[in-house]
Amino acid sequence: MMGSGLFRAAAARLSRRSAAVLLALTAAGLAAGGVAWLAGAGGTADVAWLAAAACGLGYALWSAADSIRRGRLGVDVIALLALAGAVAVRELLAAAVISVMLTSGRALEAWAALRARHDLSALLDRAPRTARRSRADRVEVVPLEEIAAGDMVLVAPGDVVPVDGIVAAGVAVLDESALTGEVRPAERVQGDPVASGVVNAGGPFSLRASGSAAESTYAGIVRLVSEAENSQAPFVRLADRYAMWFLPLTLAVAGIAWALGGPARAVAVLVVATPCPLILAAPVALVSGLSAAARRGVVVKSGGVLERLAGCTTLVLDKTGTLTVGQPEVTAVIPAGTGCPDQEEILSLAASLDQVSGHVLAAAVVRAAAEHGSPISRPAAVTEVAGQGITGTVGGRVVRLGRAGWVGAAETEPWVRAARRRVRLDGALTVFAAVDGQPAGVLLLEDRIRPDARQTIRAVRQGGISRIVLATGDRAEAADAVGALTGVDEVIAELTPEDKLDVVRREQRLAPVIMTGDGINDAPALALADVGIAMGARGSTASSQAADAVLTVDQIGRLGEVAVIARRTRRIALESVMAGMGMSLAAMGVAAAGMLPAVWGALLQEAIDVAVILNALRALRPAAPEVRLTAADTGLTRRFRAEHEAIRTDIDQLRTVAETLTEPGAMARVRRMCELLTSEVWPHEHAEESDLYPALNRVLGGVDPTAPMSRAHAEIAVQIARLGRLADDIGEREPDDTDIAELRGLLYGLHAILRLHTAQEDETYLSLGDNTDTGRPAA
Repeated sequence: MMGSGLFRAAAARLSRRSAAVLLALTAAGLAAGGVAWLAGAGGTADVAWLAAAACGLGYALWSAADSIRRGRLGVDVIALLALAGAVAVRELLAAAVISVMLTSGRALEAWAALRARHDLSALLDRAPRTARRSRADRVEVVPLEEIAAGDMVLVAPGDVVPVDGIVAAGVAVLDESALTGEVRPAERVQGDPVASGVVNAGGPFSLRASGSAAESTYAGIVRLVSEAENSQAPFVRLADRYAMWFLPLTLAVAGIAWALGGPARAVAVLVVATPCPLILAAPVALVSGLSAAARRGVVVKSGGVLERLAGCTTLVLDKTGTLTVGQPEVTAVIPAGTGCPDQEEILSLAASLDQVSGHVLAAAVVRAAAEHGSPISRPAAVTEVAGQGITGTVGGRVVRLGRAGWVGAAETEPWVRAARRRVRLDGALTVFAAVDGQPAGVLLLEDRIRPDARQTIRAVRQGGISRIVLATGDRAEAADAVGALTGVDEVIAELTPEDKLDVVRREQRLAPVIMTGDGINDAPALALADVGIAMGARGSTASSQAADAVLTVDQIGRLGEVAVIARRTRRIALESVMAGMGMSLAAMGVAAAGMLPAVWGALLQEAIDVAVILNALRALRPAAPEVRLTAADTGLTRRFRAEHEAIRTDIDQLRTVAETLTEPGAMARVRRMCELLTSEVWPHEHAEESDLYPALNRVLGGVDPTAPMSRAHAEIAVQIARLGRLADDIGEREPDDTDIAELRGLLYGLHAILRLHTAQEDETYLSLGDNTDTGRPAA
């Protein structure tokens, strides 16, 4: 398998270099012959032009033979006939000109393919080469090939698990997201199976190998990628499709010309029939399209991929890292009750302790504290127990983080039950906290849906994609929620890499398929799909190398733009090809009538080439003017997006307060919530209305385009006022069942409308925020 990949890579390098060298040789021969002819050295000019023609003839012969070997006749066959005919009747200048056109077209295509994928090289590079084998009282590093079933392997923190096996000692905390799409860490205890290719996100553990590396899960994925690449249907380029009927038509006209005026006239027909609109115009348009796509952050690896992309109408995409952020984020902090540290203090203490932890969730806690401006101090006397949690001293206070049992939180406590309910409903993760020996609260973490996820789906549909399938290895509950909120057509969850291949095959029976993903488990499906697009900004190297294109920015919505670019590029290429062939057909008629000698025909063909190339270069330009904001307007959008992040915690507290209305201190929490709403949330909403919406109206045009968002502001103001009046009416007394029902309805209603409104505004800001008068589109 590796040998075939190396052979293909060597062949690709040879093809690229030979095209460039031949272009240099033919261009030099044509130029040298021109200089000699102007100097009166006709014999020398003929020799130079013949040398150029010989280079072109050899390359055309090789290309034509390759096309025939693949079972089709391409544009190279016409070029071969034209070159051979021109040399046979001693029209050497015409032959040299044709050679330059032929090699320049091929060199252009080769240049466009410089980013061609390296097959399985990245997969093989990522795979571990060695393993730590435990023998008696020592650990030795050995080549992976030496590991056999039954060997004991030590897996250090941060290592990729080298072989499949069973946990023999210790607790394994594993990051399996690259294989399963599941962002939550997986814990495996003694006797549990572990798959190769996952990352040890906890402490060291011992693994008893259940087989060799060649039999492992990771090696199986490598084999799946190879099989998927080999099973891809062959693709016929646009130029070759038209050459299939242009070739017999050319031969028919040349035959008529031979009958009317002999071989010289037939050669003249072949010269003007040289398919330079096919050889040059289509590659120029496609290379221009590749450049336009790259400016929008999508590196498409060849013109053929861009052609295939233009015909795709189905998108199969992974969830984690595409429609979701791809890493856990702290979404709520629930204190244990009155007399306990508040949310700010819990987050600060947890982040201070977690900054020295290697647990996969620790970074998310530290990041949340930094984003909220919570103070972080240095911990002391830190001890971490794999599978349980971490303990240490922060500012003189003993802090514990981890499982509920580890911190002493009883499952019967109301705040613990509230947290467990959130876990079930939202697919959240929990980190419980204790301070000075007493349970203090719990941090909830989720893989958030991207703010622009729904906008992304709309952008993809606007790009011509009619069916969108969410295919993920994550749990069904989490996948269904993401699918419902983003508006995809179908959700398929809990998939293995083999299952994803089956999904792609099923969809390919209905329409050409784009597959998008970022994990190792996506690599086989990326290789099988008509066009595989990897999330290169944050995805694995394996998925990037198995794919046909790489999204270099963390914005999957750019796929919609690139789909539009691909369709526009194909349309421009087709226009250029049809116009060029139409002019060539007219010139063939003139040549067949004996009114266009071969040399003049070659020059006329050059003029046709210039015309179609200029038309093909239109693909470089954007399809339509982009909406532009001034730098000041863009500063406003960035300011309010940042404020959104700051008030998300306030919005999430609405739900927490609603869930704890039957617990002691409920009205104190309601009044604090009212204060937050009036002092932080509403001023933000009011500032958007007065400062930002006028700028958006100016850019978006139409009649009050932000009216729906303004209507939401009015509703938010009304509901905040209602909540405040109800809290004042209840006063200091304990709320009765009627009060609780009304409070809960208001709190849940405000939570829903604020979340929806904030998401809508985020989509608007994201769609406009990277386009300014003074800057270029983000790439």
